[in-house]
This record gives sequence, C-alpha cells and structure tokens, in this order.
Amino acid sequence: MPPSETDAASLLRPDDSGQLPLASVIAHDLTGRYEGLIFDCDGTLTNSMPLHYLAWHETMTRHGIEFPEPRFYAMGGMPSEKIIEVLSSEQGVTIDVDLATEEKEAAFIARIPEVERLAHVIEIAERHLDRIAMSVASGGMRDIVADQLRTIGVADWFPVLVGSEDTELHKPEPDVFLCAAERMGIDPKRCLVFEDSPLGFEAAQRAGMDWVDVRLNA
Repeated sequence: MPPSETDAASLLRPDDSGQLPLASVIAHDLTGRYEGLIFDCDGTLTNSMPLHYLAWHETMTRHGIEFPEPRFYAMGGMPSEKIIEVLSSEQGVTIDVDLATEEKEAAFIARIPEVERLAHVIEIAERHLDRIAMSVASGGMRDIVADQLRTIGVADWFPVLVGSEDTELHKPEPDVFLCAAERMGIDPKRCLVFEDSPLGFEAAQRAGMDWVDVRLNA
C-alpha cells in the first residue's frame, strides 16, 4: 500500500540543519512540499568529479603544487581561481592564477565528452520535470556547466542556470542559491537544494533552504 500524504510529509521532514534523507527524497514526490528544486552540477547532476580531479592534478603538478584528492573533494564548490590562490599561498608557490585557471578549465573541457549522468539524481529531476520549477546553481563557470548539461541531454530541463560569474561571493556563502531562487521567482524557504559537498551544504543552510546530500556512500 502506498504511503499516505501524512506519512510522506513525515518522511520528508528535515532535521535541525535542514537536511532531508536521500532515500526519502528518492522515494517520494516533492511537489506538495517545495516550489523549487535547485541542483548543483558537478558531482550532483553529473558524475564529473573524477574528471575534474584529473584536470586539477595535471595542471597543479605542472606548476609544482600538491593537491591531494581528499583536499580536492573538501574544496568542492569553490571557484577554480580561489582554489589556486589558497593552494599557492599555503605552499609558497608563485603562480599566475588567471593562466593556471585557464589551463585547468581547458584540461577539463577536453574531458567533457566523457561526462556521464549521476543516475539517481537525474531520476529525481526527471520525475519532477514540468511539475515544479528547477534550476542549476554551481560554483563552476556557466559555459562549462552548460556544456556538461548538454552532454548528458538535460540542458532544456533547467531554464535558470547560475554560475560562478553570477555572484560576487561563492559557497559556503549562500549567494548562488539565493540568486537561483530569485531568478525562479520562488521564496528561498520553499526551495530544496541538491548538493554533494560540505561547502554546498553550508551554503544551502545559510540560504535558509532545505538540502539533500546526494552522495550514495555518505
């Protein structure tokens, strides 16, 4: 017997931090509770993080900067130029940040044809397509995010796309999610964020939005 609306509402109740269990979100319709769904791209809609790390490792090694993989995942959602500034300062390496950023992005762009969907998140988005407003809010550059969405065939699902160029402040600041909500014309409190990184979780909390950790092994 399918769960009643009351049962579903209880299963979709966030904890004190605003987090909803991924399993409950996968299993239930969200239209009665939320008016907008906001998705991160890398590691959320696309399984691109391993490709990003290859691009980072290739670029940073060339410039004599160490970037261990656990640190890479911890900095997920931070714009590339900020990552380079932080790493170069910590390691005392002088680097042309703009040039290194261009090199890293070029190394990733070359790998975009290899990008695949993150199936369980795409299924959630597809289930709510044309039934609830949806947008993408990413710490990545807008054109690169758009290329990924086209590669996996979902670009037309998201009329609103907010990238790193669209806000002055970035995750863990809430600006990217607030910008997406504003462009959708929806109260932030009626939005649900899908994210894969601690910086993104914090940004969603600070935006006053409920959120979902999409990592299956979290």
